[in-house]
Amino acid sequence: MLTLFDYQEAILGKLRDGFIAGHRVQMLVAPTGAGKTEMAMELLEATGNKGNRGAMVLDRIVLCNQTSERLDKYGIGHGVLQSGHWRFRPQELIQVCSAQTLEKRGSFPNLKLLIVDEAHQTRKQTIEFIRNNPHVWVVGLSATPFTKGLGKTYTNVVSAVTTAELVERKRLVPLQVFVAKEIDMTGAKKVAGEWSSRDAEDRGIAITGDIVAEWVKKTHEVFGGPVKTVVFASGVAHAADLAQKFAEAGYNFLSLSYKDDDQFKDDAIKEFAKPDTDIVGLIATDILTKGFDVPDVMIGISARPFSKSLSSHIQQMGRVMRCAPGKEFALWLDHSGNYVRFQKDWDDVFFNGITKIDEGREKPKKEPTEREKQEAKCPRCSRIWPTGAETCPCCGFVRLKRNEVVTVPGELTKLEGGKAGASKETKQKWYSMLLYIQRERGYKEAWTPSKYREKFGVWPRDLHFEAAMPPSAEVKGWVKSRQIAWAKGRQAA
Repeated sequence: MLTLFDYQEAILGKLRDGFIAGHRVQMLVAPTGAGKTEMAMELLEATGNKGNRGAMVLDRIVLCNQTSERLDKYGIGHGVLQSGHWRFRPQELIQVCSAQTLEKRGSFPNLKLLIVDEAHQTRKQTIEFIRNNPHVWVVGLSATPFTKGLGKTYTNVVSAVTTAELVERKRLVPLQVFVAKEIDMTGAKKVAGEWSSRDAEDRGIAITGDIVAEWVKKTHEVFGGPVKTVVFASGVAHAADLAQKFAEAGYNFLSLSYKDDDQFKDDAIKEFAKPDTDIVGLIATDILTKGFDVPDVMIGISARPFSKSLSSHIQQMGRVMRCAPGKEFALWLDHSGNYVRFQKDWDDVFFNGITKIDEGREKPKKEPTEREKQEAKCPRCSRIWPTGAETCPCCGFVRLKRNEVVTVPGELTKLEGGKAGASKETKQKWYSMLLYIQRERGYKEAWTPSKYREKFGVWPRDLHFEAAMPPSAEVKGWVKSRQIAWAKGRQAA
């Protein structure tokens, strides 16, 4: 039986309100891992229960099969509208079909609801079908609605949850991002604002050895040995070269590409998803960004540089952020430069979500300077600095806050707005989260005010001293960094 979370119910409620308000074509936006497929199935089932026809359209046969399996899981009767398919049942009110099948048919008699998966990847014929059938209600599904022209088709955007909230709910895990040796795209050609595939692939192959060496180092440092990994390569030849280099290092990585038939790719992913699989990693360019759901993947390697495709960058990261038993975080090894290149936009999406179709995000980004690249990471361990953090949560390195101290002739002057200048709301949240950690771990009562003073430079005053709340990833990271710093201090002593 299909059961939805509260935020999923809220999203569906907003969709229904949108239809009532006259929005026939709407975009349902939610992060990867939020359960967009489950929400779609709830809509389809409700449509069928009213005696109306509903269909979900996907852009690959493999994805149709996966969706059919999910419907079976929840006991929802349906057919797969595909010639020769074993589940061809045109009499069923709920249908799953490929975009190619819908385009060939050109019509869908008595259809009431159409759900378009990965709606940001617009297909001309699908858009024409939507416009030529004004009696059909349409819901597009997307985590990244940034494609040019979407706003001409989808008139309303519906969302009710952010990636940060899903991390807090433990529906997703946070990323630990490390900046590794970067693929050098200086002077590379661009096609329609994006780096050419040929240049990206040739330059990616040039650092294949570094990519493999960095993975070997990090998987042993962090996890004590090899763990499940996905690699996003710059092209088919780059993926094959990576697979060969991983094999030479003694690790079984499988390369997948458009040249492989769908059954082979489907079988490979199913084998990789097994807990006892012999496959350590999968390597591909974009195949793994659609319909890939293997929650226990622990490491993602970014080795395909993008100049403007924020959506591809976000889709890739989402593949490793799904939750699994015992999984507290995922490692992201960035050889592409994408994380720093898109960091501002990603932080906005992560914390604030998406409430409108923003075609302006998919424009070539200005390349960060070398100084900006160095300032974005910890100088000791190369971990990306979390937004707003003063201390590296990985190695405990403390960085002096920029503009906190200025030098003038003859004196040092401390600026206002430093630690003690934080808002009362921020201070209350930090105190409440520290109090939660203290109680959860059984620390002495003095621990919370002591840590608060360490953070803000003053003792806590005028706060709700009994209000505890679960800590955010930032607070837990800060506490861990102080423990690491303390341990390193004792070791040095």
